[in-house]
Amino acid sequence: MRDDPERPARPEAGAPQPVRITPLGLDGLLGVPPGARGIVLFAHGSGSSRFSPRNNFVADRLRDAGLATLLFDLLTEPEAADRGNVFDIPLLAERLAAATGWLAEQPTLRALPCGYFGASTGAAAALVAAATQPRRIRAVVSRGGRPDMANGWLARVECPTLLIVGGRDLEVLALNQAALARLTCEKELRIVPHATHLFEEPGTLEAVVEHARDWFLHHLGGGAR
Repeated sequence: MRDDPERPARPEAGAPQPVRITPLGLDGLLGVPPGARGIVLFAHGSGSSRFSPRNNFVADRLRDAGLATLLFDLLTEPEAADRGNVFDIPLLAERLAAATGWLAEQPTLRALPCGYFGASTGAAAALVAAATQPRRIRAVVSRGGRPDMANGWLARVECPTLLIVGGRDLEVLALNQAALARLTCEKELRIVPHATHLFEEPGTLEAVVEHARDWFLHHLGGGAR
């Protein structure tokens, strides 16, 4: 019998498996380690996809820590060809919320507490989506994010939010410092020394992993509400 990509089972070893998020037809990679304590959905930045090497690096380490991960394309291929969609934060937030709803329909996944990990423009989408689902989303982590693109929603975010920025990414750092002042939830800004926007410097992406892992384990690890 052919496997149905729309109805995923928990991969026994936690290795990412292809899934299709219905009804939108968005392609994703779902990895669920045994005894997962929560699940983190990734929102990639403009020009990226579910295959983002940096997001996959982070996702691999989160699974090692006992957290399930879902990386998926926020847009279909035809939609992504329109550059206007790539920066349409309300649209991207709707897609993230739709993927969260899809997870809630999966019998093996619905009980897992959910968090969002957003990179660059994806961080803005994660913040907006979290603001619209205060009872469902337990935590948000932003890597080199653009929270200014979610400006009108920042005060409505209720879940604990961690902003991670490179110490040499000065423009984005200033934007995150301003956003931190507008957030009214539990919040923290962590600066990775010597890192630029893409965290390409040795050891800097590993620092992102440590900050994100600890944040998610603290806020997702208590089980479903």
